[in-house]
Amino acid sequence: MHHNLSLITTISAAFGLALIFGFVAVRMKLPALVGYLMAGILIGPFTPGYIADVDLANQLAEIGVMLLMFGVGLHFSLDDLMEVRRIALPGAVLQIAAATVLGMGLAWMMGWGIGAGLVFGLALSVASTVVLLRALEERGMLETMNGRIAVGWLVVEDLVMVLVLVLLPALSGWLGGKTEGPSGSLWSTLAWTLGEVALFIGLMLAVGRRIFPWLLWQVARTNSRELFTLCVIAAAVGIAYGSAELFGVSFALGAFFAGMVLRESELSHRAAQESLPLRDAFSVLFFVSVGMLFDPRVIIDQPLQLLATVLIIVLGKSLAAFALVLALRYPLHTALTVSASLAQIGEFSFILVGLGLSLGLLPQEAQSLVLAGAIISIAVNPFTFRLIEPVRARLQARAGYQRRADPLAELPASVPSEKVTGQVVLVGYGRVGRQIAATLASRGTACVVVEQNRELVQMLRQKGAWAVAGNAAEPAVLIQAHIARASALVIATPDTFHVRAMIETARILNPGICTVVRTHSEEEAALLRQEKAGEVFIGEHELAKGMSAFVLERLARRHEDT
Repeated sequence: MHHNLSLITTISAAFGLALIFGFVAVRMKLPALVGYLMAGILIGPFTPGYIADVDLANQLAEIGVMLLMFGVGLHFSLDDLMEVRRIALPGAVLQIAAATVLGMGLAWMMGWGIGAGLVFGLALSVASTVVLLRALEERGMLETMNGRIAVGWLVVEDLVMVLVLVLLPALSGWLGGKTEGPSGSLWSTLAWTLGEVALFIGLMLAVGRRIFPWLLWQVARTNSRELFTLCVIAAAVGIAYGSAELFGVSFALGAFFAGMVLRESELSHRAAQESLPLRDAFSVLFFVSVGMLFDPRVIIDQPLQLLATVLIIVLGKSLAAFALVLALRYPLHTALTVSASLAQIGEFSFILVGLGLSLGLLPQEAQSLVLAGAIISIAVNPFTFRLIEPVRARLQARAGYQRRADPLAELPASVPSEKVTGQVVLVGYGRVGRQIAATLASRGTACVVVEQNRELVQMLRQKGAWAVAGNAAEPAVLIQAHIARASALVIATPDTFHVRAMIETARILNPGICTVVRTHSEEEAALLRQEKAGEVFIGEHELAKGMSAFVLERLARRHEDT
């Protein structure tokens, strides 16, 4: 008896080749995502050899899109976004506009219509959150202020793209593509579409935020791990499918809100952890299926158009972001970090191009240009990050540039030199830093806070506290905090990347200073102790000590009572 094994064959070929090429990519210091795309190219219809079932791959990719967007929603934090809103909101919107205009200009030169140019430009304007998070994690920058700004920037980009995915089908007919949804005037079409979306969002916020976290709790009480995982995945895929069928919104938007409502549950971290393997697996299938759509002939047939596309992605929008960050009066290092973060495109670009093709807005060659641009930009992105420090050093070496390019350097230190001696210099004013500052204040110990978030610095100064804005790894910032007369340097930021530079500067200016460092890693702690970085505290160790002391104290009291 013969069976139709196309599904099994497609999945096995996709996973097997993705593993091989992903491993090779990582060994070459490239993101694994490049390997997944290459695996898709190899089994796609445009290359010789085995050809996977494209229709099946596309359906598997749809599930991948759902789970990708579910993961984005599950980790979406409005609080994190609000912390960097003054730079992320205006910066991301203006940068998307600038990159879209550049893309539309290239599309116009290639003879495309306005609708094609708009979709093409938007696809080039949005960077991959997956690629950025992995790049920041590898460099220990995820918890730094610059890392949070870059992530917040990309979250705003993602939200804008979600809105685009909602509106594009409604506007397709007016942009020269297929008409979807109700016919009528532009404004009535927009009103109908936004009304459906508003109804869906309202239902999710009013009902979903109560029902789904409650359902998650009920399933968790069964103590069945597989049922819990099944509940999470069923919620993600079920809400995505139901939203598309009932409200006409995209799978992506439905899955994004599924993640958002499940985040309301106290079990959201467990939900993220339990669903991670399946999300990762289908994400791999998504990127492989995207690679299958790439036609390598575009490299030979349209080399100049491809070069222009890559330049827009790697240079055009990065330079626009660089200028915007400096215009918003943030430091040079922040501008360079955001620019490097945006010098690539990824998952949303693929989703948007796929939608543009289905709506008849984009020509087939646009997809190949975007895919080739994505592969090249993702491949060179690690090298872009490595250029941050050399470029910053070169720019700062230019006479007078530092003061013009780094507006924070122009801010007064707000620390009167005649009053400061024997103070504690506290680097970082996050959750740990706030606790330390409060304890020092309750004991009457003078403290100068060094923080990269200028909003926090302004808030502290308004309260009458001493605060300096900037990166403590730069000597000028610690000098503003009068490190030469300080009694201690307390590094409460999770940014261990710059710890050595901070301690080195402090000891040059104040050889006898006491240094205290926070770290989460045993390996990092061992390295810091070898380099005599002072007292090193590991968060988990201190928590264990505190809990042990509490238990022993309770046991001692119980023995005394008996």
